Amino acid sequence: MRGTQTVRDMVLSMAVIGVVVAGIYLFIPHDPSKDPVKPVDYRVELDTARRAAPYPVAAPEGLPKTWRATSVTYDGGNPDGAAWHLGFLDQDDQYVAVEQSNGRPSKFVTKVSQGAEKTGRTQQVGAERWDRYEGPKYDALVLEERGVTTVVTGTAPYAQLAKMAAALRLESPGGR
Repeated sequence: MRGTQTVRDMVLSMAVIGVVVAGIYLFIPHDPSKDPVKPVDYRVELDTARRAAPYPVAAPEGLPKTWRATSVTYDGGNPDGAAWHLGFLDQDDQYVAVEQSNGRPSKFVTKVSQGAEKTGRTQQVGAERWDRYEGPKYDALVLEERGVTTVVTGTAPYAQLAKMAAALRLESPGGR
């Protein structure tokens, strides 16, 4: 008799939970046509990173309003090197990220490009020649300079990665 009550109690409990979940779903407003991505304002983190980073921190200026910042971090306490990240979605909802670090370039590029490999080709962006990387998930443009590696990576095509690279402006450590 005890086993029957346990199964019955479990079924009743599951039914009550199902009713509660259905009620939450019905009464909590949700609009499937709305964009689930929440744009972020990255100015405070950018100012903080520019004061703290041991290299000039890059951020875009003049991108179209259709490009939305979605993520931002600065990790100055990483033993592999200080790391700046700024992620965007372009007008086609393709991901484009700016990544910078003063850590070991090969390890950093592999990590932020999710395993993309150097192609041996380059892309001219303004006065700079960026190395092209291709990967199963992300492609990347990589600029290795003394003391800092800058990576523009994501699911967007190279033209969009180059547009981001061209929009980058640097500011020296400490805001100088």
